[in-house]
Order: sequence, then C-alpha cells, then structure tokens
Amino acid sequence: MATSHRETIFRAVRLLREKGVFGLVLLLGFAIWTVPAWSADLTEMVEKANKGEAEAQFELAEKYRKGEDLPKNDAEAAKWYRKAGEQGVADAQASLGQMYRQGEGVPKDDAEAAIWLRKAGEQGVVEAQTDLGLMYANGQGVPRNYEKAVEWYRKAAEQGDARAQYGLGIMYHNGFGVERDDGEAQKLFRKAAEQGYYGGRAP
Repeated sequence: MATSHRETIFRAVRLLREKGVFGLVLLLGFAIWTVPAWSADLTEMVEKANKGEAEAQFELAEKYRKGEDLPKNDAEAAKWYRKAGEQGVADAQASLGQMYRQGEGVPKDDAEAAIWLRKAGEQGVVEAQTDLGLMYANGQGVPRNYEKAVEWYRKAAEQGDARAQYGLGIMYHNGFGVERDDGEAQKLFRKAAEQGYYGGRAP
C-alpha cells in the first residue's frame, strides 16, 4: 500500500475514533494490515497458476469455488480444476467430476463426471470412489454394472467411508454384484451407522 494511501486511512481512523465509532476503527485498522498481505499472496498464486504450476492452479480453483478472497465463480473454478486435473492433481480431478455431476460452472454431464472421478478414484480419492460406486450401481454416466459398483464401493469402504460402507451393504443385502450375504450387509450397515450414516444417496 502506498504511504500516502496508508496515511489517508490513518487519518480516517483517527476521525472515526474521535467520533466514537469504535467498531469501525477496529475493522478499518484490521483491513489496513491484512488486505495488502492477502493481495500479495493472491497475486503470487495467480502468477504461479498462469505459469502452469499445478498446485497453484488447484488452490486458485478452490478460491473461486468457495468465494474466498475472490468473487465466487464456478466457471473459473472448473477451468482451473481442469488445468490442475490434466496435470494429475487428484483432488482437482475429483472436484471437477463433482462439478459435472451437479452442473456447477459446466453443463451437467454424468459421462464426463465419470471420466474425471475415475482418474481421481484410481489415485485413491475416497469421495470419487464412492461416487463411482453409486454411478455404476444406478447407471449414471456409465452402463449399469453391479460388479464395478461393488469394486468401487469396496475401495472406499476399506478407507472408512460411511457412504461406501452403506452402499456396499446394500449390494450384499440384495445380492447385486456379489453373492447375497445379510450378515456381511449388517456388518457394513453397522460400520456406517457408527459414523452417523443411515442411508441416503447410496442405492
């Protein structure tokens, strides 16, 4: 911040203090010191992202998606997730897949979602694995395939994901993609319930 600009703000702070507007004094004083630091960090992040640094691209996407330090912009978030995802950042791949599933910043497209979620799932992102289990179980964006649904649910369930445990339990309960086994189903339901999950999105 230029010296003249800072001096102007300090004069405003003194005036507000004299007028007894204490809350505004604190807020303005906080802004003097914090905004320049955020701006410098954000500028550096944008520069790195534009130079092709994958982690910076992912962080920039997160800021656009959450509206942190930048106006919320799902289209920009999707753009930067894609750039990071193309460089193999698993969380970016998962986030872009979720955006395609929800139609956030991109047209809703379950087939495209499955592509990105599979990339993330293969790198061990548990949420992506669970979503793939759900998509294969319901034939969303991919042909319905109970065996593949079980495969992806199991990967996520073994990492402790409650949705996946419940979904895999349903597959065992109904004999979808596995031999029917109510005992195994109940074990999985209990594991999910211990985490506070009692059903919902899983089929």
